[in-house]
Amino acid sequence: MASVNPFFDDLQSKPEVIDPPQNEDIMDCEAVNDPTQAAIKPNVTVSSNVRELLECPVCLNAMYPPIHQCSNGHTLCSGCKPRVHNRCPTCRYELGNIRCLALEKVAASLELPCKYQSFGCIGIYPYYSKLKHESQCSYRPYSCPYAGSECTVIGDIPYLVAHLKDDHKVDMHNGSTFNHRYVKSNPHEVENATWMLTVFSCFGQYFCLHFEAFQLGISPVYIAFLRFMGDDNEAKNYSYSLEVGGNGRKMIWQGVPRSIRDSHRKVRDSFDGLIIQRNMALFFSGGDRKELKLRVTGRIWKEH
Repeated sequence: MASVNPFFDDLQSKPEVIDPPQNEDIMDCEAVNDPTQAAIKPNVTVSSNVRELLECPVCLNAMYPPIHQCSNGHTLCSGCKPRVHNRCPTCRYELGNIRCLALEKVAASLELPCKYQSFGCIGIYPYYSKLKHESQCSYRPYSCPYAGSECTVIGDIPYLVAHLKDDHKVDMHNGSTFNHRYVKSNPHEVENATWMLTVFSCFGQYFCLHFEAFQLGISPVYIAFLRFMGDDNEAKNYSYSLEVGGNGRKMIWQGVPRSIRDSHRKVRDSFDGLIIQRNMALFFSGGDRKELKLRVTGRIWKEH
């Protein structure tokens, strides 16, 4: 349902994960022991009219207790009430502190499919458990792992692999070992110095190799790290090593790839990878140290 009122067009926000209500006035809802899975049940059809009743007219998200209403019966969620300065966004009457207990009870009686049903989730969940499940659903789509731009594409792994290859033109490699050379004519440029992402296919999975420059405090550094295209519980089944060196010296890093559920920036800013100080990188490069020429080798293996 699209917003047509400029009064609250800028008030839309993401839904919060809210636990089921603990109020005696609300009907008990079915408990789900596993927040990510529920028993497969016959498909439940909820009329669009009921869904619209439970949609906040300000943020357009589903409403959870306490659901507020004005004296004319118009409702909105508790998160938006202070944002509209205690005025009903529909009729502009003062809101007061009236709760719509009837609508809260209607919500407690509903069971709905996961919003990631199109991605393969077939569970049916009580209204007040649905949001918590969706925040952890194993079928929820992944964000594009490409670091060179603010890409907003989401999808499952096969879709993102095709997207990286066709739209971002990333290097695609088969195998669990690699040997990459990174060259930069002006190594003193640190801001936004991100090299092309490389994707490896091995063990029936996909891995993303990142290499870039950034500021660590006042020191410019380079970092290389690997991300796993899948969930964290699967990523822990693999390990990888990175090695860089020159002039008779070398540095070695060994770690566990991070899931692409963690953003590229989050992994980088946690320093979870091979970090090379710029002076050391130039020393490895040899020559007059005016050009970066780093060779990074590595391998990926599956833990038993």
